[in-house]
Amino acid sequence: MTLSVGDTLPDATLLRLGENGPEEVRLADLTADRTVVIFGVPGAYTGVCTTAHVPSFIRNKDKFDEQGVQEIICVAVNDPFVVSAWAESTGADKAGITMLADPSAAFTKAIGMNFTAPPVGFFDRSKRYTMLVENGAVKILNPEENPGQCEISAGETLLDQM
Repeated sequence: MTLSVGDTLPDATLLRLGENGPEEVRLADLTADRTVVIFGVPGAYTGVCTTAHVPSFIRNKDKFDEQGVQEIICVAVNDPFVVSAWAESTGADKAGITMLADPSAAFTKAIGMNFTAPPVGFFDRSKRYTMLVENGAVKILNPEENPGQCEISAGETLLDQM
């Protein structure tokens, strides 16, 4: 299934690093009766993800808050230890961005946003995308055509659409 505007997100369990190690997080719990932004990245510590995509949400966090967004969630196809370290190194954790791991790409595959690029060592990674979700339903969806770009999926683009 490739996700489209109007679709309900599939039930998915992602991971984050808690005080006692990895913790499961049900996406349905984060989206029920809430307005959230979810953005997917090909991988933690990769160039465009680190220098453009995550920063576009950090610098606009207050503007999203003003628009009624209750949480901004980044999903990366990495393990929760890497995602946690990346959140700290980018400042996403201090900015209030929720960083979640999709280590087996189960959620990414369920929404049809997976891709593979063997020349750069990417297998079942996430396409770059941004979505506005209200009560679990996709209201705006911006998939990036090229994983090396961050234009359609940038925080500023989504803000302009809201």
